[in-house]
Amino acid sequence: MATYRQVGRLLGISARLSRPLVGSGYQSAGFHWPSHNTGVSNRWPQNPHWVVPGRTMFVQTQDTPNPNSLKFLPGRTVLESGTMNFDSPRDAHCSPLVRQLFRIDGVKGVLLGPDFITISKADANMEWKVIKPDVFATIMDFFTSGLPVVNEDSQPSVDTAPSDDDDEVVAMIKELLDTRIRPTVQEDGGDVLYRGFEDGIVKLKLQGSCTSCPSSIVTLKSGIQNMLQFYVPEVESVEQVKDEEEEEAAQA
Repeated sequence: MATYRQVGRLLGISARLSRPLVGSGYQSAGFHWPSHNTGVSNRWPQNPHWVVPGRTMFVQTQDTPNPNSLKFLPGRTVLESGTMNFDSPRDAHCSPLVRQLFRIDGVKGVLLGPDFITISKADANMEWKVIKPDVFATIMDFFTSGLPVVNEDSQPSVDTAPSDDDDEVVAMIKELLDTRIRPTVQEDGGDVLYRGFEDGIVKLKLQGSCTSCPSSIVTLKSGIQNMLQFYVPEVESVEQVKDEEEEEAAQA
């Protein structure tokens, strides 16, 4: 049962989050990331139907702001909630689907979402038309097999889950990330994970199409940072944190 302190804190958070974004340049529903397809909205699938004779499953694709990542929509539930990111085959021990996807030549990373699968390619010069047929076939074969996407003992970690140790500022940051920021980022085939708040700096980890995206800095500063600062004045800046493997890959 929530304590009086927790109830009071949540009521305060609710009041501050109900502030309209008047004159801030944002729409009340959220914000949009920069897109490389400036003439076409990337909110809708670009490939309406991909059908293989004898199969009844439809797989759609959707462009992302990152030209090296593509979002696949199988029309089925992928994860019950949250996201799971896989940067290499050795991370995929808990997912039969991801293990199969990593066997495809050119696949560098996989992000699983509630209803999507984001594939990132290793070679920017490799065209998607070379990779897509194998990805389509793998996804359709897997979902018709009836196997679980991830093992029962492996579930997405909830990094924005409220904690008794969170003060009001951290609770508000997590609430904004969970309700306003992450849903928008996931529409573009990516995700943002909370990694801490210290000395006015919010530390976030980018995943999926956001990783190595040319517009990731704009996403952090013009999108996420501006929204957090509007609702939470204690936020001075937002910084991206990377794992050791990502740092090594960036330096290679």
